[in-house]
Amino acid sequence: MGKWNLDILYTGFDTVEYQNDLKRLEELLPELSRVADSINELSDAELITKYIKVHEELSELVEKLAIYANLRYSANTRDTEAASMLGRIMQSMSATAAPAAIIEKAISEIDDLDKVIKSTPALADFEYMITKIKDSSRYLLSDKEETIMAKMDLSGASAWSDLQSSLTSGVKVKYEGEDITLSAVRNLAYSPDAEVRRKAFDAEIACYDSIKEAVAFALNSIKLQVLTECELRGYESPLAKALYQSRMKKETLDALLGAMDEYLPAFRKYMKAKAKALGHKGSLPFYDLFAPMGNSNKVYSVDDAKNYLLGIFAKFDTELHDMVKCAFENGWIDFFPREGKVGGAFDCGVPSAKESRVLTNFDGSFSDVVTLAHELGHSFHDRQVFCHSILNQGYSMPVAETASTFNEVLVMETAIAEAADRDEKLALIESQLMDANQIIVDIYSRFIFEKSVFENRPMEFMDADKMCALMIDAQKKAYGDGLDENALHPYMWLCKGHYYSGGLSFYNFPYAFGGLFARGLYAKYKQEGPAFVDTYKAMLRATSITDVEECAKIAGIDLTDKEFWRQGLKSIADRIDEFCELIG
Repeated sequence: MGKWNLDILYTGFDTVEYQNDLKRLEELLPELSRVADSINELSDAELITKYIKVHEELSELVEKLAIYANLRYSANTRDTEAASMLGRIMQSMSATAAPAAIIEKAISEIDDLDKVIKSTPALADFEYMITKIKDSSRYLLSDKEETIMAKMDLSGASAWSDLQSSLTSGVKVKYEGEDITLSAVRNLAYSPDAEVRRKAFDAEIACYDSIKEAVAFALNSIKLQVLTECELRGYESPLAKALYQSRMKKETLDALLGAMDEYLPAFRKYMKAKAKALGHKGSLPFYDLFAPMGNSNKVYSVDDAKNYLLGIFAKFDTELHDMVKCAFENGWIDFFPREGKVGGAFDCGVPSAKESRVLTNFDGSFSDVVTLAHELGHSFHDRQVFCHSILNQGYSMPVAETASTFNEVLVMETAIAEAADRDEKLALIESQLMDANQIIVDIYSRFIFEKSVFENRPMEFMDADKMCALMIDAQKKAYGDGLDENALHPYMWLCKGHYYSGGLSFYNFPYAFGGLFARGLYAKYKQEGPAFVDTYKAMLRATSITDVEECAKIAGIDLTDKEFWRQGLKSIADRIDEFCELIG
């Protein structure tokens, strides 16, 4: 009951279908090496065409085999067969890295690449992907150096990242005379009991003392490796690399951050109003940032959630409505928490079936209904890009949350408009503003902090106290007088895993981008009505085959214009005014 159906993939690892596909994968793996070995014998068009053909079939097989194993493991982490099979597939695929690099290097060295693409009809759909191969080549090292870098990373940034994860997941937190986990004590920040929130915050801060220097050492090491690698590869900076990976211009980021900076006073107004409502004099202490307000205790069954969402989505788009109905009725969703199942929620597109599978831990709260809407937004995005080859279905981080956040906005706007009384309306608006405060103000503080770490690292090793000082400075700049400067969170650098990646820096601004981009699109929808829906879907389809600026132009949006970002921020500021009126 309430579990997803994976029969669209396979019915077991020991089935003829799975074993035949696994066998075909093993047969296909040497094909890439054969293409690499025959580079000098092939014309430019033949090389690219053969590479795409093999790469496409490999990708289709791997996604089907690996997705099945991954979904089985996510539903039951004790499924050792699934874990082993996933490891086996990844190990097999590791053999393709070297020949793929050789082929892509040869493609990048083709002088008249545009002419080759335009004169070869079979390559028309892959123009963006092929030109990206050539463009990315300027950041590649020699084959030998790339191999060394990959191997060194295992004992470098990847190992330091594992250390941070291990220390934060294993640290014991003394709370009310008992040892609890860090995640458990941080979850108490959402408690309706003010004393619980304050004591939990104090306990959290105290627990970091035993691990802070080791984690600071890890962060210093990761950031130094990133700086070194950027220098070797020719990136201007880690931020320049993050923007390149995001397929996004610096002008877009500047417009986004500039608009956010303009609206920080509105968020500070919200925090001070919340502080007053909670009985604080002046600013809000960090430990009450997530304090719930109002009252919205309605419990939803799965059928209630289904009918509620269908009612909302039917007013927006028939295709979205029908997909969500299918998801509920045809085993797309694994709903309920159980022992061995992973926490949280996610969506996984299944290209071979042109469907998705969604995992949640549904307990009937309204926030769980919103989570379903969010994940099914990802499913709707999947649906739009399934029209492309599997090689053209990947999109960058900034646009990854577009459809999911758009769905959230549709649901929250409806819920607030239909709230039965003041308490329910206050609870819903406060929940919306709490989330907005995180993706705008807290994300801004994280961006400032990470930027300062990269700026300081070439000159000094930053111990835990220095890291804390940089974090406090970043929080003061972002939160201003919205937060009590005597009750900030100096260890936010330690508990957030996003800082600890050697391959992905500035994993913060994409959240602000996604949240405000979706709100800007919603504003366009309110202005244009039903005529906007086809444009919205066309834009989602383009997210995987264009840069973000070109994609946005489909919807008539200039992402480098600060005015666009102000639209989304203005809608939040209006909600803040409404919140202030509600609490008096």
